Amino acid sequence: MLLDDLGRVLLVKPTYSEGWYLPGGVIEADESPLSACVRECEEELGLVPRLDGLACVDWGSPRDDGVDAVNVFVFGGTITGAEIAAIRLPPEELSDHVLVAPEKIPELAPPHVSRRMDPSLRAMADGRAVYLEDGREQPFGLPRA
Repeated sequence: MLLDDLGRVLLVKPTYSEGWYLPGGVIEADESPLSACVRECEEELGLVPRLDGLACVDWGSPRDDGVDAVNVFVFGGTITGAEIAAIRLPPEELSDHVLVAPEKIPELAPPHVSRRMDPSLRAMADGRAVYLEDGREQPFGLPRA
């Protein structure tokens, strides 16, 4: 999750899917989540991101369409105006990019993506990572119902 100096979030539009997403992708068998994040930003944006740390781990439950459970790692960082101007998208994979105010994300991103945005942004501001399940914060330290 890359933020500009106005606090806007960088989103990309895949050619193969509806909606807008954070830059990223699948972790290869021989790489760590952080290495995958850096590689995907290089491939998708043409830049090495300046990351401040892990913002979120979001466990996504298996879906009815056969997609297995996933762990989504969201790393947070910043992006400068010069870096934004230098973004080069791979046309076979991404058709556009946009910087968007956090409150506008639900209008652009699919629900499973937009649900993790507010907790991730709060975690970045607090300097701590947050754990989510299906985009929802878990009540650590509270009695289970």
